[in-house]
Amino acid sequence: MPPPDDRRHIGFLIADVARLMRSSFDRRVRRIGLTRSQWLVLSRLHRHPGISQSELAEMLEVERATAGRMIDRMERRNWLVRRPDPADRRINRLYLTTEAERVQAEMGRIAEQLLDDAMATLDDGERESLTDMMERVKVQLLGMGARRAEVEPARLPAAAP
Repeated sequence: MPPPDDRRHIGFLIADVARLMRSSFDRRVRRIGLTRSQWLVLSRLHRHPGISQSELAEMLEVERATAGRMIDRMERRNWLVRRPDPADRRINRLYLTTEAERVQAEMGRIAEQLLDDAMATLDDGERESLTDMMERVKVQLLGMGARRAEVEPARLPAAAP
């Protein structure tokens, strides 16, 4: 029996498409002076204004200290501001500045053009079907994660004898 063709395996295809999209987007936004970490932070704050540094770190899947350094650099560029949480003065909420919102808008135009270029061989119905299918898979995976957390209790280290 011949070995499976990784190029046709759906898991590899999804990973490859995501990697190629990120790489292509990186090249395109580099022209406007953005790094991957910067565009990730801008995107998250644009979609979730007022999140905390800890919440941002979780979304980016980085350590809080790493997120803090990114936030410091972006604050120095006048791309975000920290505002105290009215209910908890220990927490700062993060917001994009007007300048960063302009950069975010340009990023949005670049992203739309990239999607149009990447999906140029698909007609409108195929694009809609692909989106619907990917959305269903995402919902299924999210549900699986929630169910796993319910049935698999947190494992604590065994007590020392």
